[in-house]
Amino acid sequence: MTVDARAAARRPIHWAVGGALVVATALVPSAESAAAEQKSEVALRYTCPFPSGPEEVDVLVSAVLPTSARTGEEIRPAEVAVEVTLPPSALARFAGLDAATLSAVARLTVRNSVGDKSADASWQDLTAPPKELPTPGEGEGEGAGQAPGALTLTATGDVPTVTFGSPGRATLTPDALDLALTSITEAGEPTTPPGLDVACTPAPGQEPELAAIAIRGDQDPTAPAPRPGESDPPEPTPTRPDEGLPPTAREKIDALTEKRREALADDPGSCPIEIPPEWVMTTAETYAAGYANAAKLDGAAALGPAFMKVVLNKRYINDSCASTVDVSSEVNFDYEGKRQLPPTKATFLSYGFMPTTATMTLEQVGPPAAIHTHTVTNTPTYPEETTVTAQLVMRLSDVEVNGVPLDVGPDCRTERPFEQVLKGYGQSYPPAGYLVAYGGTLTGYAHIPPFEGCGATEDLDPIFTSAISSPGKKADNYTKMTQAPLCVATNPEGPDCPPRKPKPER
Repeated sequence: MTVDARAAARRPIHWAVGGALVVATALVPSAESAAAEQKSEVALRYTCPFPSGPEEVDVLVSAVLPTSARTGEEIRPAEVAVEVTLPPSALARFAGLDAATLSAVARLTVRNSVGDKSADASWQDLTAPPKELPTPGEGEGEGAGQAPGALTLTATGDVPTVTFGSPGRATLTPDALDLALTSITEAGEPTTPPGLDVACTPAPGQEPELAAIAIRGDQDPTAPAPRPGESDPPEPTPTRPDEGLPPTAREKIDALTEKRREALADDPGSCPIEIPPEWVMTTAETYAAGYANAAKLDGAAALGPAFMKVVLNKRYINDSCASTVDVSSEVNFDYEGKRQLPPTKATFLSYGFMPTTATMTLEQVGPPAAIHTHTVTNTPTYPEETTVTAQLVMRLSDVEVNGVPLDVGPDCRTERPFEQVLKGYGQSYPPAGYLVAYGGTLTGYAHIPPFEGCGATEDLDPIFTSAISSPGKKADNYTKMTQAPLCVATNPEGPDCPPRKPKPER
């Protein structure tokens, strides 16, 4: 597999492809990164729910970080390690499975803060290699003061960079820790069951700070003062997308996409290059709000503002033959700890004359919603198309018909999940239309399945199915959502943090 270096050299660095800024300085140290480094570590105690019950687990987090940095400079933690010491009582389960070795994949939430602003980053896919399980009552010979029969797993790996936008004392603080433990028998086969997922929380009353970094402003206080009349030019203000695209933009994107498909069909070759996720993956937060039309009910229901947790760039493929970049990200809605949009109350005219009021709740089910962004890189504007696909269940409650309450029971819902597909079109140069990083408008349709579970004392399923459901009638359920710009965890001081609630468009 080779990289077309000439093609890569022609492509400028840009905000696009799922909202991550891919920069050369993420891979090559710059002069700014020559600041002194510090080996930072913090010993913490976590509470983890094992089958044996809640267990107190000792965790040592360490990393090499600079002692100082400039505003806007990328900071890449190095030599990251998360040492987890499992007590004998937590290991008893694996002994009962005839396990010989135990390995782990760790995901640590780290809060990046400066001043009164903060954002969480996910240090994920940290891998601890298999280690032999100790014999009960015998230690593994590691760690001073380690209890006999305990086991220490050390998870390492690359983690996202972080950038601070304002000067001050910046801190990195470990928070929640998730462990995916895998046990193997002496024969090299997975045990039954093969593993255990554990979500750990820090014990209260600790000082969890991993490191502090002095963030300097753009003007170095140690530099000579400028002469009268001399000053550095101001930093350019990031350009926001225009209100919309030219009318022909969507057709151009479709044509370029078809051209890419033809190129791949003629010569699949080895051109596509998949960039390792740890180079570009990061987390972000935003809000989206909009309206969903229901033609049968002669009205539209407001949606949101819905809070969304985004994982950017889970897959990033650069295809130099086809001049495209394809990025897969994912998103979960979050309302009061549940995967759903906020409940919304709407009034419609059922069957054209009967006023009906109901509370509608859209619950997200199955895997996270998929975000796929397809960017064409052989044109100066870098046009891109984004598709967001979510699996939803609609629930109805607090129904009134002509002002009279209608008892629909506690479980009035669509009989199966339905797929909501939204699309957005944009370009990177100059930014216009919908871009994942900057937000914008997404539109699409959904087929609403029949309802079930409606009615406390009588079967009301046929009424709601007849009034709302529209299998096969796409035009009945048009949805338009407006997404706010992303607040990216690697830039908690960015102009879009904390995330804002957008104004929905009809």
